[in-house]
Amino acid sequence: MPLVQLHIAVLLFGLAGLFGKFLHLSSIEIVFGRAAFAAFALWPVVMVLRKRRRVTDWSRILAIALAGVVLAFHWGSFFYAIQVSTVAIGLLTFASFPAFVTLLEPWVFGERWRGIDLVTALLVIVGLFVIVPRFHLTDQITRGALWGICSGILFAILSLLNRRLVRNQSALSLAGMENLVAAIVLLPFLKHYGTWPTVSQVLLLAVLGIICTAIAHALFIMSLSRLRAQPASIAATLEPLYGIILAAIFLGEIPTRRTAIGGAIIIAAVIVSGTRRAGRK
Repeated sequence: MPLVQLHIAVLLFGLAGLFGKFLHLSSIEIVFGRAAFAAFALWPVVMVLRKRRRVTDWSRILAIALAGVVLAFHWGSFFYAIQVSTVAIGLLTFASFPAFVTLLEPWVFGERWRGIDLVTALLVIVGLFVIVPRFHLTDQITRGALWGICSGILFAILSLLNRRLVRNQSALSLAGMENLVAAIVLLPFLKHYGTWPTVSQVLLLAVLGIICTAIAHALFIMSLSRLRAQPASIAATLEPLYGIILAAIFLGEIPTRRTAIGGAIIIAAVIVSGTRRAGRK
C-alpha cells in the first residue's frame, strides 16, 4: 500500500505539468491558483499541527517566508517552460534539480563532495546539452529548457531550505505555510491581467491545487514514513516519465528522439544520485 501511495503521488505530480497546456492563463495566474487552493486544502492540517508546535522563532518565520517566495517562482518558471515549449522539455529540464542540490549541498551543510556526485552532475549537464538542439533564444526548445533549468535551480534551493526547516516542523505544515506565502507574494502581479478566469478554469485550478498538490503531497509524505529511502527515491524519479506519457495521451505531445535520449541520461543520473543519497541514510 505505501508503494501504491507513492506512485499515485508521483503520477499526480507528473500530471500537474499538463495544466500548463490545459489552462490558457499566464504562468503567474496558474501558480497563484495552485498555491491558493493548495493552501486552502492544507490549512486545517496546519492549524492542528500548530497547536502542538507553534512557530515563534523569527528566523524560522523568515526562512519559511523565503521558502514560499522561492516556491512561487519555481512553479512560475516551471509552467512557463512548459508553455513556451513542451511538457517533456519542462519536466526533464526541471528534473535536473538533484545535480544542483549536489553542487550546493556542501556549501550549505559543510558536507564533502564525492566523486560520484560530480559524475552525476556532469551526466545531467550532458543530458541537457543533448536535449537543447541549438542555443538560440528565438528557439522555443532552448527557451523552454532554460526556464526549466531555472525551475530546477530554484527547486534545489527550496529543497535545501526545507531540509533545515523540516527538522522542527511537519512537512505538511510547511507545505501549507509555503503555499500560502506563494499565493500572497503573487497577488500583486495579478493586477497586470485584466480578465477573470472562467468557471472551468477555476475548477481546473482547484484540481491542480487540491488533488495534484495538497493530496499528492500528503500521499507522498505518508508513503515515505513507511518505505525505505532507496525505493522511494527511485520511484520519485518517475515523475517526468509519468508526465510525458500523460502528455502523449491527453495532448498528443510525442518527444523527439533527441529529447528522449537526453531525458534518459538525466533520469539515469538522477536515479544514481537518489540511490547514493538513500544509501547514506
